[in-house]
Amino acid sequence: MNTTVLGYPRIGGRRELKKATEAYWEGRAGAAELAETAAGLRRETWETLREAGVGLIPSNTFSLYDQMLDTSVMVDAVPDRFRHLRGLDAYFAMARGAEGVAPLEMTKWFDTNYHYIVPEAGPGTRFRLADGARAKPLAEYGEARALGIETRPVLVGPLTYLLLSKPEPGAPDGFRPLDLLDSLVEVYAELLERLAGAGAEWVQLDEPALAADRTPGELAALRRAYDRLAGLPSRPRLLVSTCFGEIGEALPVLAATRVEAIGLDLVAGPGNREALGAIGGIGAKTLVAGVVDGRNVWRADLNAAMAGCASLLGLAAELVVSTSCSLMHVPLDLDAETGPDGGGLDPRLAGRLAFARQKAGEVVLIGRALREGRDAIAGHLTGPAPDGEFVNARVRARLDALGDGTARRDHAERRRAQLDLPPLPTTTIGSFPQTAGVRRARADHRAGRIDDTAYEAVMRTEIDRVLALQEDIGLDVLVHGEPERNDMVQYFAERLDGYAHTVHGWVQSYGSRYVRPPILFGDVSRPEPMTVPWTTYAQSRTTRPVKGMLTGPVTMLAWSFVRTDQPLAETARQVALALREEIRDLEAAGIRVIQVDEPALRELLPLRRAGHAAYLDWAVGAFRLATCGAAASTQIHTHMCYSEFGEIIDAIGALDADVASVEAARSRMELLADLNTAGYRQSIGPGVYDIHSPRVPGVAEMEEALRRALRAVDADRLWVNPDCGLKTRAYGEVEPALRNMVAAARRVRETLEEPGVPRKF
Repeated sequence: MNTTVLGYPRIGGRRELKKATEAYWEGRAGAAELAETAAGLRRETWETLREAGVGLIPSNTFSLYDQMLDTSVMVDAVPDRFRHLRGLDAYFAMARGAEGVAPLEMTKWFDTNYHYIVPEAGPGTRFRLADGARAKPLAEYGEARALGIETRPVLVGPLTYLLLSKPEPGAPDGFRPLDLLDSLVEVYAELLERLAGAGAEWVQLDEPALAADRTPGELAALRRAYDRLAGLPSRPRLLVSTCFGEIGEALPVLAATRVEAIGLDLVAGPGNREALGAIGGIGAKTLVAGVVDGRNVWRADLNAAMAGCASLLGLAAELVVSTSCSLMHVPLDLDAETGPDGGGLDPRLAGRLAFARQKAGEVVLIGRALREGRDAIAGHLTGPAPDGEFVNARVRARLDALGDGTARRDHAERRRAQLDLPPLPTTTIGSFPQTAGVRRARADHRAGRIDDTAYEAVMRTEIDRVLALQEDIGLDVLVHGEPERNDMVQYFAERLDGYAHTVHGWVQSYGSRYVRPPILFGDVSRPEPMTVPWTTYAQSRTTRPVKGMLTGPVTMLAWSFVRTDQPLAETARQVALALREEIRDLEAAGIRVIQVDEPALRELLPLRRAGHAAYLDWAVGAFRLATCGAAASTQIHTHMCYSEFGEIIDAIGALDADVASVEAARSRMELLADLNTAGYRQSIGPGVYDIHSPRVPGVAEMEEALRRALRAVDADRLWVNPDCGLKTRAYGEVEPALRNMVAAARRVRETLEEPGVPRKF
């Protein structure tokens, strides 16, 4: 009875990777220093897992930016526009862009808050194993072996890689990256042979795409790929690992191949257990059973996990206890929170939690109990949490009294009552860059080094500066810049009862962007207004409208670690009620534009279509519960970013917001035609430039993006904005980009005002 984990956090306990990477980008450190930090983090991971007693340790789970980007580089799927660059310059340009070069698209990794870099491929793409024997999986396997640690290299599976790729610009209609599967598999075959020659006994190929609906043709491609790889005369044993749900019809396909092991997520995909029984098991193969949740921070129920594993005996030749997915989706170590510099989590709550290091320990405990008997871990077994410990009866009574509470507001009445703005009104998504002074003031206030009065003075000075800058640039609808906010979810979580937050609980979102997801453990309520003082101060300093900025209920759940003792829908309604109260108070204070961000609406969509309708019903309902009480004169905005929106087009309209701003810069406005087809008639603000890249696009580039948008959207419904908040950028990038954006809007506006020129292009 062996044990493993499918992956591990790579960022370091003190965000060492972020600091080293950003130092390299800024020219404060060279490639050698970055490589040294990376090697140290890999070594620490392998040694931690060995010391924990994990039997089968993975390698090649480390990345300087993203595992999909690493795979693109490994198979030389580098678009021509990056070919003039070399080494790390090319690698980071693909993720972030470079002077005159647009980056690859970025979107969400299945239904997680992790973002991956989307590969591009075309009919002319020629895959090859880059750098020969120095390919990354080989190098890291050798690195671990030199430390005396035998590992299992982990690769993104070829089917998932191509299913998540997109056709390169200019690819012919009908081309699909999956058309290139056979040539890509040959590169994987070469790599497997090289890994076998280096001594690797096992290789893990991750195929999370199997948790989504797959066509018969895609399942046939799966079979063809693994028949080829499993048929190699010289190769390591193969583990095909799946995660994030039930793999359905893919299970018998994999079972029919000659791969030695199959990994199944038995947390997000409990039906995988029944599916195994339905096909009579997987015979002589090994089953890697994902019974410890790799995506949430709650401690495993060891009794239930042991019983679940016991029910699998006889369905495979061997059972390996594992996490349900990579542990990169949870913080590194709970001990950092309970130590002397931790956040002082309530002991009742801390005792129920497990982060990556503790989850690896849980895997080991379950494996030990299955080998030696339950008594071997008796000291680690605890009873269930008390019922009703974190229940708020007042919140539940108010929701019962509201009932559905999601009536639509009348659109015609709203348009007449709301702001009178010029065509193509300009705005931003909300946040502005956070200077060192702002971050220092927040840290000093949190640590008690400055009092409330001094802190508020710093924040007001920053708000004044940001407002003056926006007025000078010429924006039509302003924001206060959010200097008081550390994170769009964490800020609100710290002001809502029912949430807890960590000090060191960082999780990678993309590249060097890390977040500390709060922990939603009980019924949610709002003790007092959360944004009203800052927003009303900002509005008092300008005659232009200032948006109130809130984070929507679905995103508050998606970017938190959420309680599992009640349905998500009920928890979302509790958050929505708190936001409804906040909107009421903002309106009473005279705020006429309120943005309720839902960037995670698409993210939580179930991977299987069968679950879409039920999810969208409660997700849209929660948003409308928060917003539908607003007056007709209050303009409700929402914002969504970095997701594939095609499957939620109808839901974007159903939110009933007056304006939706969406990411569109990297995808070249592809969303707008879909919105038109779906009958979307509210206003739309497609992002005209990509804030996740340091590039400053020119006026002509943004003007062209606007004209492309106007081919699909009437001018009186089109807003002009970046595609996301500006917090992660520097003022040296933001100010010229916004000036160019306003100049582009004015150019197009002038064209619209010419006599006889239609307002739709």
